[in-house]
Amino acid sequence: MKYYYFILFLFLSCVESSNIDLPIIGPSDFKEELVNNKVNKEQSHFVSDFELINQNGDTITNKDYENKIYVVDFFFTRCGSICPIMTNNMKKIQDKFLENDNLMLLSISVTPNIDNVETLKKYAKSKGVINSKWNIATGNKKHIYELARKSYFAVLKKGDGGLQDFIHTPNFILIDKKKQIRGIYNGTDDIEIKRVINDIKTLQIKNS
Repeated sequence: MKYYYFILFLFLSCVESSNIDLPIIGPSDFKEELVNNKVNKEQSHFVSDFELINQNGDTITNKDYENKIYVVDFFFTRCGSICPIMTNNMKKIQDKFLENDNLMLLSISVTPNIDNVETLKKYAKSKGVINSKWNIATGNKKHIYELARKSYFAVLKKGDGGLQDFIHTPNFILIDKKKQIRGIYNGTDDIEIKRVINDIKTLQIKNS
């Protein structure tokens, strides 16, 4: 009888956890300095369309992430501080969902003038990137910095994406199938990586 109640408890716990929903994060949820002045805080927020070049020289757009859950971060290959940790943690997420076609990753270089396709390809190979799961991307700097500031709310609002502009952030941003932000995490923190993995599972349950 005790065994029965134990099984029942586990079942109810799973049911309860599957009903946990994640917030939809919009401009009004961020500190003033994280939101570009041109963003309407009262409207629902969806991440912007993008066009980038990946480690294989292929053009990738938001269409490649259509109906996918994905995690995005901003990095650069010459970074010797937080970026190697972030990339290693992205790989943990990749490996956890390796057989799951609904989950993808996107890492965008903040120094596209340095991180060309050849550099990104070597970097991706050295880090164990699976091409079908994870795009390591470059592109137009102004476009990338606008994505970081106005679309993913990853960094401070000030900056024009010009020659002297530079962003550096540890944030991982979780995007759902509707192009909405569902979580922001410190990509250098092991506890936060466990949290993003659990949140991905929650989104998958909700979208199954």
